Amino acid sequence: MARGLNKAMLIGHLGTDPEMRVTASGTSVVNFTLATNESFRDSSGNLQERTEWHRIVAWGKLAEICNQYLKKGRQVYIEGRLQTRSWDDSKTGEKKYTTEIICSDMQMLGSGRDQGEQGYNDSSSSRQPPPAPKNTLGNDAPDQGGDASETEKDDLPF
Repeated sequence: MARGLNKAMLIGHLGTDPEMRVTASGTSVVNFTLATNESFRDSSGNLQERTEWHRIVAWGKLAEICNQYLKKGRQVYIEGRLQTRSWDDSKTGEKKYTTEIICSDMQMLGSGRDQGEQGYNDSSSSRQPPPAPKNTLGNDAPDQGGDASETEKDDLPF
């Protein structure tokens, strides 16, 4: 039997550029914020939108990848776990808390061009138009060059 489950999955847009630092032991860590949006109708039937902000933390190689490829506004899928940490405020002595998502997986969504930036693997300048569709009547059927109404019922493969 499972002891518990702590999993967060988000799709949203970066609110800030990632900020990377390196710990004393040499481990990379990156922090950024992610905005997720929710649309709903209120009791009057008016469409409302709510934005939720999430603090994201990534470690190690994933932190380096996030730092290199993510920019403010980029849409991403983030998977991780929730973690709450606390500290004492040095000015007031008050205990402070924050809840973060410790990222274990990140997928970039859309393209860099869609996000207003050059994609890291952007080959769009050399893209060719897709090839014309092949004959859909089967490999043995000749291309008849007319519209489907000219094809007799007995020639159709179904």
